[in-house]
Amino acid sequence: MNKNIHIGNRQVLLNYSQSYPKNRETLLASPAFLKFVTYFIGQQKESSPEMYDYLRQQGKYSVAESAKKVVHFLRELAVFQLDEIESPYLENIDLMLDIIEKAYHEWRSLQRFGYMTSDNAPDFGINTLVYKDSHLNDLILRTYRLFEEKLKGRPNLVYRQVQAGTNACFSVHHQEKPFAEGYEALAKIPVIDTVMLRTPMILHPKSSKRTGMFTETDVNPMTYLNMDPEEWFCFPMKVGSLLCYVYFNAKYTASALSLANLFEIATKEETTGKPDLVVIFGNEDGKNATEFYHDTDNNIWVGCISDHPRIEYFGYLKKMSLTLHNLAMMEKGWLPIHGAFVNITLKDGRKKGIMLMGDSGAGKSESIEALKAAGKDKIKDIEVVFDDMGTIHLENGVPCGQGTEIGAFVRLDDLDPGTAYRDMDRSIFMGPENKNARMVSPAAPYRVVVHNHPIDLFCYANNYTDKLGMNELSVEEAKETCKMGKRMALGTTQEVGISTTYFANPFGPMQKQELCEPIIDEVFTALKENGTYLGEIYTHLGFDKENRDGINDAAAQLLSFITEE
Repeated sequence: MNKNIHIGNRQVLLNYSQSYPKNRETLLASPAFLKFVTYFIGQQKESSPEMYDYLRQQGKYSVAESAKKVVHFLRELAVFQLDEIESPYLENIDLMLDIIEKAYHEWRSLQRFGYMTSDNAPDFGINTLVYKDSHLNDLILRTYRLFEEKLKGRPNLVYRQVQAGTNACFSVHHQEKPFAEGYEALAKIPVIDTVMLRTPMILHPKSSKRTGMFTETDVNPMTYLNMDPEEWFCFPMKVGSLLCYVYFNAKYTASALSLANLFEIATKEETTGKPDLVVIFGNEDGKNATEFYHDTDNNIWVGCISDHPRIEYFGYLKKMSLTLHNLAMMEKGWLPIHGAFVNITLKDGRKKGIMLMGDSGAGKSESIEALKAAGKDKIKDIEVVFDDMGTIHLENGVPCGQGTEIGAFVRLDDLDPGTAYRDMDRSIFMGPENKNARMVSPAAPYRVVVHNHPIDLFCYANNYTDKLGMNELSVEEAKETCKMGKRMALGTTQEVGISTTYFANPFGPMQKQELCEPIIDEVFTALKENGTYLGEIYTHLGFDKENRDGINDAAAQLLSFITEE
């Protein structure tokens, strides 16, 4: 992207490599600043006609002309005192002060991102990126305060060190050649190698719920790509042990950078080869589709999500990546698990691996949270392996669990009061004003996620019956229960009431049941033969998610299992 600034979709993208303001003078004289002022004046036509008329001097100037006049006035204001300036914009100082305040608020209400290239820079590092971005943050804050104090005629008495610059920034490099035949169009897209997030980061996506299904197509999305390489980036990441390249339309930069809190970013060295998975996010094909394709010639799973306002919901990007992962792992004979897996270490040193399975809203994460509270006097540590998607595979006949993500994408309503605040300094919040508000927070180091972990208990999270506690099942009963994938939907997707999803996993197993079925038989038999507890845990969340009595009872029995000799 060769533009120095791009404003659109309630987002600003700044290209530090094209234009970077070293001081206030260059900031106010920059094309980027002029473009923002032009954008701001245009916005006032509907939101504040009085400001719009004042800035345009009652229609004397066009929006473009008035933007230049305003920028000239602000450049004077940065240097001279008020009594040294002759400008019609000083005829109503109180209104001009309101305009400065509103422009600053408008700027900060946008999702703001900066980026720069790391190509041909052997000494480039995080200090280069962080220094530039932090300097810009300080420069914008000091410039705003200068204007405010000059117009008020006195210094401020309270100073708030807010994020006045960007919400996040990143650096990119360019690949030299395509990673496989047929993917030449992607070779021109810059690849992200470093990300800096200013947390807590609060985003306001237009959508807060995922709808529709991921469906298989027999046409490689590479044949109907509609992208301008100047408007796209690549986020390379590890999904479990697999390498995934996420190519995203720049208008969805907020969602793409949020991946840095959820998946391990791949290094420059790791991005020189062919990926296992490719995600195209925001393809302007007019299809409003979420499709995947298996390129058997290159052994690459390709997912494509059409450009549409609904895909601002982060779940589309996350779940497509996990769907491709699950499909690839089933090809290897690994079983994808939609659930949560933690290693519990008691204060006496004993350890147990607890895996809970279930679809969205079943109560997996809530059960772990309730277990933490119930075992606060007995549990020394809880190590998260995965909080949404993982796998079980056999290592010399022994079932082992692995994860896919280094973070957790959780509903705020599912957390105990205070949990979100405890982790907020490292988290990304999405639509906190919405019913399905979410947060993305780091959960586990990558080395833990891809390690082989033994499984002592495997339970299906049942939120739809009135039974209490836990119940052990035979292999056949456990397989039948899990394959039915029954749950009471809680509004996290478009579903309502009792629903069933094959193996409680609409992200791979449901689409490829014939591939998943024999793996289920093999893994569940091995779990029982290796002494793993197979059963159900009753969460009751389908009846009343506010009533925690049922889940607390289940947590108490789960704790008894963990602590028994």
